[in-house]
Parts: sequence; C-alpha cells; structure tokens
Amino acid sequence: MSFKKQDIYKALETITAPGEGKSLIENENVTNVVSFGDEVIVDVTISNPSLQAKKKVEVEIMKAIHEHVDQKIDVKVNVKVEVQQKENPNQIRGKEIPNIQNIIAIASGKGGVGKSTITSNMAVSLAKMGFKVGVLDADVYGPSQHLMFDVEREKPLAVNVNGRSKMKPIESYGVKLLSLGFFTDPSQAVIWRGPMASKALNQLIFDADWGELDFLLIDLPPGTGDVHLSIVQAVPINGAVVVSTPQNIALADAKKGVAMFQQESINVPVLGIVENMAYFTPAELPDNKYYIFGQGGAKNLAEDIETSFLGEIPLVQSIREAGDVGHPVALQDNTPLSEAFTEVTKEMVSQLLKRNANLPPTEVVRITTMSGCSTK
Repeated sequence: MSFKKQDIYKALETITAPGEGKSLIENENVTNVVSFGDEVIVDVTISNPSLQAKKKVEVEIMKAIHEHVDQKIDVKVNVKVEVQQKENPNQIRGKEIPNIQNIIAIASGKGGVGKSTITSNMAVSLAKMGFKVGVLDADVYGPSQHLMFDVEREKPLAVNVNGRSKMKPIESYGVKLLSLGFFTDPSQAVIWRGPMASKALNQLIFDADWGELDFLLIDLPPGTGDVHLSIVQAVPINGAVVVSTPQNIALADAKKGVAMFQQESINVPVLGIVENMAYFTPAELPDNKYYIFGQGGAKNLAEDIETSFLGEIPLVQSIREAGDVGHPVALQDNTPLSEAFTEVTKEMVSQLLKRNANLPPTEVVRITTMSGCSTK
C-alpha cells in the first residue's frame, strides 16, 4: 500500500465542513494528519457541538479516504469541538471610514457643560502633538464648531475623488472641520425630525474627503437621542469622552450619558470623564480656587462607575472669550490653560491606547506618534 499525505489532504477537500459551506481543508478544520504504514490519524476541529455533526464528519472522512485513496487504510478520526464566540446580534455596528484610525465621540448628558469647548480645545491639542485631526460637529440643532474655529463664513468646496463628488472639510489651526453650521442660516432655527438629521449627518461623514486622520472627534448634541444612535449606527466609535460640571444635577445626566454608551446594543468603551468649570480662579488671584459648582463631583462619579477621570478644566473668563472669537485657548503656548487641555488630551490618548491594546490584533489601531502619552 503506497500513498502520500498529500493524497489524504486532497481527499478531505471533497468534504464540506458542518455549517460552513467550505471544505474541511479550505476552512482549516483539519489540524493534523499522521500516517503510519496503512494507518492514518486525522485531527479535525469543528464549530458545531452536536453529536450528529461530530459523527457525520467522522464518517465522511473515513469514506472519502477509502474512496479516493485506498479502501484498506485504517482511518482514525479525532474530532474536537471549538464553539466560536458569536457577536452580540443586538449590537449596533458601523461602517469603517477609510484612512480614519480613531473616532472619538465627545458627549454630555445635558447642555451647557462646555462640551463643544472641550472638543475644540482637545482637537487643537492633538494637532499640536503632531496628530492629523478632524472634527465633525454633530450638534444638529446648535452647531458651534464653525464659530469656535473662526470659519463661520467659509463654505466647503466640492472635490472629485475617484469619480465621486465629495465635500472638502474646512481647515483651521491644523484641524479639518465639517459642521451643519456651514449649510444653515444662522438666523433660522433648524426644525428637523430625526430621520432628516440622521441623513444630514451621514452625508457629512461619508460624503466628505477627510483624507488621512489619526483622530476624528465627533461633537455630539446633549442628551441621549436619535443623533447619538445614528452616529453609532453609521461609524464604529473607538471610544467616548463624557463632559460634566461638578454639581449633582449635571453629574446625574452625565451618568446617563455614560450608561448610553455602555448599553449592550451600543457597547462603546467610555475612555473617561472630563470635569469642566471645576473651579473659578480670578485673574487677580491666580493661586485661589473657588469651587462654585462643588468639588470633585466628576472625579467621584468616574470612581463610582469604574471609568477614568481624564482631568479638570477651570472656569476662567479667557476660555469663554477665546471660544467666542474663534481662537481656542489650547493654541497658546506654555500657559496654565493650554497645559490643562494638553494634560486632559494626553490622558484621553493614554486611555485609548489601553483600550486598543485589548482588542483582537486585526482590529487594533496602532498610534505611533504618542507625544508623551503612555499606557502606564
């Protein structure tokens, strides 16, 4: 009796893996083949745990080897079952945007906590660190990023990309920006139902020529509504940052914002909480801190819900003034305010690195320009 191991593999190519639609060889179910004289041992792994499937594949392997190689071969089959972890069928999945490595949602449970201010200054801080950054202003009913970047009079141009017409984001301070504020009359209220808002956001996301980005920050509207679900349905969010002020009523809403991302159907990792307007420091008394809205509320909340506290931003008049004139304070060099935003941003990147390190290798996003951030 003369046969080669390759003859055995060729015979096994005629067998379909249970429930797979591919051959045992193509689907890599056969893990090993050993031959001793007229004896062949086949190790095979299948994902179907039923006894019927195990018996069926065992019989089919014996039959195939006897028919295609030699009837006198003594065939032994070792069947191992490995049930693959199925994805949550209720989980909302988004499509990846080519060339965008990390998509970060900036959210808050309620309005007026300075979420847009945090977004714009975090974007500028990332750009100063050397990252390629974009901002999508998804606050459909109250867009403000075009004001904060001093480009309210700009209009995105149409460019041809691979035969398709796309929007070219406006660039300011090294950050690419798209906002519904570019397309709406500032004196008119935006009165849209959820589907209209979702369609507009999808156009801003997928009909834009973002180019290569290390980070796309999405400035979400307050609350937990249609726009938030539309975003997580449209794109895979790498992580979320929740912004809150220290007082109890804001923290209660921030907790709801965190809970939204932790829903089983959404399952977006919360990178941490930023406490905005943490304390007031008068210009004439730079060493004094007055905790107008309470002290340490967001930090305590982060501990309670077991997420990271990314840092605190003081309540300072110049932050508001800088935002109003479209010149984020993070553009300043070596000032206490710019350093505060830098530290918060570095902590966000560090948490993102930790989060990405825990993903399967095929899904990991590697950040090479860490600019002082670490996973420690």
